[in-house]
Amino acid sequence: MTFQIEYETEKKLDLPYEEIVNTVIEACLDFEKCPYEVEVNVIFTDNEGIHEINRSYRQIDAPTDVLSFPLVDYEHPADFDHVEEQAEDYFNPETGELMLGDIILSVDKIVEQAEAYGHSEKRELAFLVAHSMLHLMGYDHMEEEERQVMEAKQSQILDELGITR
Repeated sequence: MTFQIEYETEKKLDLPYEEIVNTVIEACLDFEKCPYEVEVNVIFTDNEGIHEINRSYRQIDAPTDVLSFPLVDYEHPADFDHVEEQAEDYFNPETGELMLGDIILSVDKIVEQAEAYGHSEKRELAFLVAHSMLHLMGYDHMEEEERQVMEAKQSQILDELGITR
């Protein structure tokens, strides 16, 4: 497994963020029974950085808490049956790992939302990573039913890790 973590902001989280990110990513992969070794890139930025990315890629002129950029196309969420058919598109030829995609997190939003929701920064970071990992595995929340499924999975993953509000 390769979890590349880059920290591109001056604002620091006072917690073992790399350990949390790795633990949550692995828990999500196990929860969804991903049969492959994977590659995930995680970038920590600030509100200004994520605002620019959000404007450039989503045409939304505002900062957000997390952005997910999946590299795998799914017919059904977390259905990995087809990826070997497109190995050249989905697997890193050097490592053989399935390239799931990128997660971009705003450190500013992690701090702000932890305070606003009355829980720890650890819980907020873990929640955002779980949320984003589900996106990287094909889940979405555009429709109410999808939102309910995604929220239930996020809760189960975090509960299993003992990371609660």
